[in-house]
Amino acid sequence: MRPRLVLVSGSPRRRQLLSQLGLHFEVVIPPEEPEPPSTSCPTPVDRAHWLAAWKLQWGASVAPDAVLVAADTMVVLDEAVLGKPRNPREAADMLRMLSGRCHRVITAVGVGAGERVLLEHEETAVVMRPLSDEEISGYVRSGEPLDKAGAYGIQGLGAVLVERIEGCFYNVVGLPLARLARMLEQFDIRVLGKRGGV
Repeated sequence: MRPRLVLVSGSPRRRQLLSQLGLHFEVVIPPEEPEPPSTSCPTPVDRAHWLAAWKLQWGASVAPDAVLVAADTMVVLDEAVLGKPRNPREAADMLRMLSGRCHRVITAVGVGAGERVLLEHEETAVVMRPLSDEEISGYVRSGEPLDKAGAYGIQGLGAVLVERIEGCFYNVVGLPLARLARMLEQFDIRVLGKRGGV
């Protein structure tokens, strides 16, 4: 019998990505994320791990019999974390900061069942091409940046802003699928093969 698989996420992009693996899963949406304690999260990687672990812990209280998947993505320029913009002006400011520069996208991925928890992370370098004020204004007017960390979505119209990436594309979207598939294998959920996959 296949283990019950539950994605702990309110992100439609993560649901879509997990669906690409051909696995049957349920979704539970966690409450608003707490602010992690700064003393235990000195780096963006630490912060992403803490938040992914918090989502797993919350998910275990709702679906204690399931294999849980949770993730948290950080867009990092130098050492500053760029979250979701609160308004169009903030989105434009973020895009000006990213214009013509390389930034990092870090996604912490957690898979857990009972007392067993795996936490890993993927990092991708993204080079944004130089953007004119007109291009930034046009992209902000599309509305796409407003619910995305770093104010862009590489899987949508934001693809035209990106010059190149080094690393996993799906990590930038929000869920590094190859890494997740390897982690799920350790819980007897296989994407390719006899157990739990296509």
